[in-house]
Amino acid sequence: MQTLFRKNCLLCGAASDGDLCKPCLDSLPELPPHRCKVCALPLPVAESRVCGACLADRPAFDCTIAALSYAFPVDALVHSLKYQGNLTMAPVLADLLTARMGAAALPDFIVPMPLHSARLRERGFNQALEIARRVSRKTGVALLPAACKRIKNTPSQTGLPWKEREKNINGAFTCKADLAGRRIAILDDVMTTGATLNELAKVLRKSGATCVSGWVVARTLPYN
Repeated sequence: MQTLFRKNCLLCGAASDGDLCKPCLDSLPELPPHRCKVCALPLPVAESRVCGACLADRPAFDCTIAALSYAFPVDALVHSLKYQGNLTMAPVLADLLTARMGAAALPDFIVPMPLHSARLRERGFNQALEIARRVSRKTGVALLPAACKRIKNTPSQTGLPWKEREKNINGAFTCKADLAGRRIAILDDVMTTGATLNELAKVLRKSGATCVSGWVVARTLPYN
């Protein structure tokens, strides 16, 4: 009777009890075990908890929870959702994130990374919000889908160096919610340099947030 409810793995097509079979789950690109608790980039020594870059210029966010490395086949799953409109991928990516969250302290609210209205009309949905809906249900953390807005329709960050990304995203967000004393998790699909996450975190801080973390499905590593 159980076989009636089996699925096919989204990656290899084999029979599976879930969206991904165990061999494919086990082969997903993991992040290095020793990484900066703030930006999630690899650390050269296990004893360190914060990388030199974050110590020298502390971001506005306190920590980052990243599920996987942004490499094949995770990048293909993200692209399927983001650029092909395959909304069935949103819960799959959300489950990959929640499965790797461990015993991390939960925040008060989840804020999905906002899309500019023009980009939202073009795409038809906000991939971060679609992932966040599932994460909110699984963690029990309330979702604030309209707390922040993207008021600056910036060009794509892809291919821009760090300093240019900072300049490109500067002033892109606004937040009118009263977040005094609240702990906030910003949820996004991919973190590359962290410039966008940092800019939104600054705005959340100005709205009173006392702790801001980044929750991302995938983290781009320097050698990817």
